[in-house]
Amino acid sequence: MLLIKNAKIITMSQKDYGCGYILIDDNGKISKVGSMRDLDKKTAKDKSVQIIDACNNYTLPGLIDAHCHVGMWEDSVGFEGDDGNETTDPISPQLRAIDAIYHMDRSIVEARESGITTVVTGPGSANVLGGQFAAIKTFGRRIEEMILKEPVAVKAAFGENPKTVYNEKRQTPMTRMATAALLRESLAKAKEYKGLLDDYFENSEENDKPELDMKYEALIKVLKKEIPLKAHAHRADDILTAIRIAKEFDIDITIEHCTEGHLIKEVLLEEGVSACLGPLLTDRSKIELRNQSIKTPGILSNAGMKVAITTDHPCIPIQYLTICAAMAVKEGMDENEALKAITINAAEITGISDRVGSIEEGKDADIVIFDGHPLELKTKTLLTIINGKTVYERKS
Repeated sequence: MLLIKNAKIITMSQKDYGCGYILIDDNGKISKVGSMRDLDKKTAKDKSVQIIDACNNYTLPGLIDAHCHVGMWEDSVGFEGDDGNETTDPISPQLRAIDAIYHMDRSIVEARESGITTVVTGPGSANVLGGQFAAIKTFGRRIEEMILKEPVAVKAAFGENPKTVYNEKRQTPMTRMATAALLRESLAKAKEYKGLLDDYFENSEENDKPELDMKYEALIKVLKKEIPLKAHAHRADDILTAIRIAKEFDIDITIEHCTEGHLIKEVLLEEGVSACLGPLLTDRSKIELRNQSIKTPGILSNAGMKVAITTDHPCIPIQYLTICAAMAVKEGMDENEALKAITINAAEITGISDRVGSIEEGKDADIVIFDGHPLELKTKTLLTIINGKTVYERKS
């Protein structure tokens, strides 16, 4: 067992502790959280219990980046390590991030050194349907040991990126109409495929099993609402198209980037969608970003919308996730909401909050200790714990 004591705990749950403890069992799960005055004395004196004294430093659940491409575009490599976009087929939902992630990439090391214990990473936005995202921990000997949930979503992209890629090839989609049409066609065919499968499994004697189609197999989880469509959409009209198609097919959707979300906040609230906002600290490198603003997280959050803040790594290096959140606070976001945006909100939006995102009994013991408030620029990561094991410790 592992005991973290004398910690200033921000649980991202019901109750925080000015001086508290966290008890972690041998399976890497949080077994107890509480005030130091309630700590069982026998446990504190048990020589078999490993003890970490947090020395009244800030202790939080491991941070989460809800949308990035860590390991998909390898650090400092170039084409040989660029595995995020298969730009040969605009409909590629069968592609899996876990087959492209370089688990030993330096950026994954830098993530855990900055207190990020989970990343939701996957394909880019070149294709209308680009493949399957995965939620992985930032430590492990191989990708299989790092997977928290896979797939966690299927990536879809609207607007400028698919248009640009396929315009250069002089093939569809070259317009927003074609992007929407291809997505609708794929979902409709997947729905038909699912119906044939359901008929076969209900009565295999009367119905033939359809020929295997990996593309439609990948979309079945979306149609069954087991995972959402992770919709890349910057411009207001693209955001609304994504929502419209999701409603047509009765599927769950999250809006990724949501750059112009502040322009249509009332509609987003009415529709009840959540958003992964970012990257927030880049230049306005394309027309879709002309209304990009660091005020957007605060505007949407203050209006009552659930948001996560993301780096979209490598657009912003993963280790600057807390800086993105801090800048959002500077421009009007509530500080606690900004912390939620990189912990529990990120977990809830991506469907992994049963295991990570807060310090609660039964959840994975992914914990980070900072020497100051995590949104202060000069704050350093002192210790990162994943699944109850110390994976980073700052050397003085």
